[in-house]
Amino acid sequence: MAGEHKEAVELNTPSVKKEGSEEKQGSPHPSKGSGWALSSGRLLSGLFALNLLFLGAALVIGGVFNPSGLRYEQSLIFIALLMGLSLLWMFWYLIRARWQPGTAPHTDHHAGTVLMKGALLLFAACSLLLHVFKMGYHFSKWECTPVMKALYPFIEALFVIVQTHLLWVHSKDCSQDQKNFTRLGLVLTLTTDLLLWFAAVTDETVHLEMEVEKEEGVLQDTYFGQSNVSRCQCGLDPACASFKKGYKVLFPFNMEYSLTAGCMLYVMWKNVGRRVEPHHPTLSGKLQLGASKIILGPFLGVVALLSGICIFIVYQVKVGSAAGRQLAFVLFYSYQLAILPAMSLCSLVGMVICKLEEKALDAGLNPTRSLDALLLVGAALGQLSISYFSLVAALTTGLSGLLQSLDLSYSLLSLNELLLQTLFIIEGLHRHPSTGEGGRVTGLEEDESCRGAGGGYGSLRGKEGTQQMNLEIKAEVASSRLNWRRRVLKEISAFLVPTNIMLWVIPAFGAHPQFENGVGKDFYGFSFWFILLNLSQPLGVFYRMHSVGGLLEVLFTG
Repeated sequence: MAGEHKEAVELNTPSVKKEGSEEKQGSPHPSKGSGWALSSGRLLSGLFALNLLFLGAALVIGGVFNPSGLRYEQSLIFIALLMGLSLLWMFWYLIRARWQPGTAPHTDHHAGTVLMKGALLLFAACSLLLHVFKMGYHFSKWECTPVMKALYPFIEALFVIVQTHLLWVHSKDCSQDQKNFTRLGLVLTLTTDLLLWFAAVTDETVHLEMEVEKEEGVLQDTYFGQSNVSRCQCGLDPACASFKKGYKVLFPFNMEYSLTAGCMLYVMWKNVGRRVEPHHPTLSGKLQLGASKIILGPFLGVVALLSGICIFIVYQVKVGSAAGRQLAFVLFYSYQLAILPAMSLCSLVGMVICKLEEKALDAGLNPTRSLDALLLVGAALGQLSISYFSLVAALTTGLSGLLQSLDLSYSLLSLNELLLQTLFIIEGLHRHPSTGEGGRVTGLEEDESCRGAGGGYGSLRGKEGTQQMNLEIKAEVASSRLNWRRRVLKEISAFLVPTNIMLWVIPAFGAHPQFENGVGKDFYGFSFWFILLNLSQPLGVFYRMHSVGGLLEVLFTG
């Protein structure tokens, strides 16, 4: 008995090893030096990225707010230089992976999912189309467009093409060769994406500020000089106006592409030097519509999406006129006050189902899951800050007017919906997709294992037959209960996907009701309120799109 016990302990010992020791596999003498090499490589590349990021941000901000002291083209030259260096590194990585296939023997099955790659490809296609419009727009005003500004779209288009190919093919890589150089190249490309996003946000901020100041009479025609304005505007040129309109419509997709690519690059950076155990894909969920499958959630979601698009169009038309301005705000807030409680209730029910289902937690060392949770919480801070500041402004100024009451209600419901949906998505993403309830063996599997292992099955046929029938009945009941819970979870996710898309469309395509209604602007002042909104709204836009990706994954794996 002692020998059997010793043998059992020896057999079970390897299974106790956790992922903390996986990074040291293959080393005969694991030591602190290998761990320090890993952490020092990440630390040095991280510091390199921070220095580039702060330098680039300083150039972009300096070029925007002090154009006489720092010309705008200098920030473009710096970002173009980063794109050129990133292109050289990406070509090196692609060529090395082609001629040396064994440089990344391990792959992270959570990274580079089909949904993430599909979103990346969509945003890349829209970004390339945007660069085409931008090229046409700059060349139609060639006489007053700097050379660097005209060449910039060509460089960025090449950067988007090469980067999309790299992430499509190698986003799952866990590189084991040339680790330090690989990390430096990844953070260089990641920093370039972040600066492209920041430059786009800042550029859009300046355009919006000039439009608002023109509406309020602050910005006079003499600000630019009459000759410069007439010479650098499209005027009656229909081609130039079409290029400019297409550029503005596709602008949000380019921003989302930079953030999506940056997320995938960050996961690749975290996976450098990581060893992952072989994994069999478990993403086998299928979205089936029919009488016995999910249909209510997609139907209500599409209805919410279509009605939101109609209200968004009416809002954009009416908000520019003094007569229809009040109606535009009432329509916008009415839609929000109808959709946000439904989303909050669905998220709450989804959280309860996740708790009742008792699926095993996917608690391993997973950079993708950690990044998903971090991005959801971080991006939610943008809308949370707007909601809290709006809440204070509405309560302080009083609820004498209709807009103050609507803005207060919208802020409260938005806070509630953001918190509940974030918790639901994180809870759903951290459920292991391949296990049943609590990882327990079902009745049928337990019965089959008993039959396969029992040599005296025939002598106890009658008793085992009765037990088999009882186990089958229990397994069928448990399966039906599990299927019911999963179906409700899929219905909820299918409803939340279109509603989040609609809530992404509203701010992404130029609707800023919380700035235009004047409640926060009158209380905090123009400058502070304008800076707060333009720092927070891009995060809110990214939160909605990232939520769509998380909800789709919950939908297909729930």
